[in-house]
Amino acid sequence: MKQSTNELMKRYRDNIFAVAFNVCKNAADADDIVQETFLQYYITTKKFESEQHIRAWLIRVAINKAKNVNLSFWRQNKMPLEDYMESLAFETPQDETLFETVMSLPDKYRIVIHLYYYEDYSIREIAKILKMTESNVKVRLSRGRKLLKQTLKEDWEDDE
Repeated sequence: MKQSTNELMKRYRDNIFAVAFNVCKNAADADDIVQETFLQYYITTKKFESEQHIRAWLIRVAINKAKNVNLSFWRQNKMPLEDYMESLAFETPQDETLFETVMSLPDKYRIVIHLYYYEDYSIREIAKILKMTESNVKVRLSRGRKLLKQTLKEDWEDDE
């Protein structure tokens, strides 16, 4: 059984993106992985038993490709945050402290806070970008702000 690649792309593109993004944590890499996964399906001569078999195969291929991206030379040799921070110019020491604190947040909070405050995306736009509900974005923003407030409050109390 072999289905049309276009049909499968329409049906499973978002699922494959989510799987790839979950593994490599980078939207651009996840987009590339989606394309490579469907390209591999297009050129494969493998016979599939059912649509479930095709879906499972696509997900497995996407996971493997995402793992390969994580093991790539560029990923292995990326610049540490500290080195990157030294290359940035901040207007005030408070701006630098805030940026460092945002960067220390867990991924799920850091991403929504960055998109909302630094990239000026609306909650609706963030929900579309991250493929999640608006209420989930609001919850992550709220929890991220709370973590920021706690961390910054501790820093300010330590300075006194």
